[in-house]
Amino acid sequence: MHIPLYQVDAFTDRPFAGNPAAVCLLDAWPEDALLQSIATENNLSETAFLVKDGARYQLRWMTPITEVELCGHATLAAAFVIFNHLDPALGEVAFDTLSGELRVRRGDGALHMDFPSLPPVPCVCPPALLAALGKPPQEVLQSPPYYLARYDCADDIRALQPDMEKLKALDLMATIVTAPGDAEDFVSRVFGPKVGIPEDPVTGSAHSVLIPYWAARLGKLHLHARQLSTRGGELFCELRGDRVGIAGQAVLFMQGEIRLDRDGRV
Repeated sequence: MHIPLYQVDAFTDRPFAGNPAAVCLLDAWPEDALLQSIATENNLSETAFLVKDGARYQLRWMTPITEVELCGHATLAAAFVIFNHLDPALGEVAFDTLSGELRVRRGDGALHMDFPSLPPVPCVCPPALLAALGKPPQEVLQSPPYYLARYDCADDIRALQPDMEKLKALDLMATIVTAPGDAEDFVSRVFGPKVGIPEDPVTGSAHSVLIPYWAARLGKLHLHARQLSTRGGELFCELRGDRVGIAGQAVLFMQGEIRLDRDGRV
């Protein structure tokens, strides 16, 4: 079994920034255990698996320890591979996923994703979340699988050093922290140690939650966002009713091949 593999840095225009994702091209779906083993071996926040289905693609995402229902940066990476290496004439691609149909088109020097809008609602801050974050947020909301904690300014977000073991104990998958930006409309960081991602470099799916929140708070539909991880990433966002637009760039870092025998061994 030979599996083509691409590693793409998403939400950036240069290598060693943004969020790296692996993209694996499959002819058909093998056992889930093999997919998880590949994702664990890649040890990136997400590995995307693609199976072509007529004019569309089936798409799944796995962290080093589990499958997730929605992932932005690995979707962007998968679309980048299709547009640049599989079908350069294609202008838009449709993916069938656990979160329904997702579409990505290219234009204006970026890739434009169409994702569901997942507005958060206020909730009582779990004591474990407050203990994990250290600094109390101004408000806490939730849109499963995310908690969202808002702070006053970007410096608050940069300074946070959450307790990952305490975050692991929360009932939801991950925690978004966010604040108004300096040059951007808003900034964020995302922590998901429960699914094997202590801090995600750039999280497209979290912006399904952030975009409706900040669009309502700022009274604008078009938003410029930045994720303040060490690698950093830039996103161009739009609220479209019950959908959101998330745009960004991507660059190829590595191309190779996984070689396994029929028993899933190298």
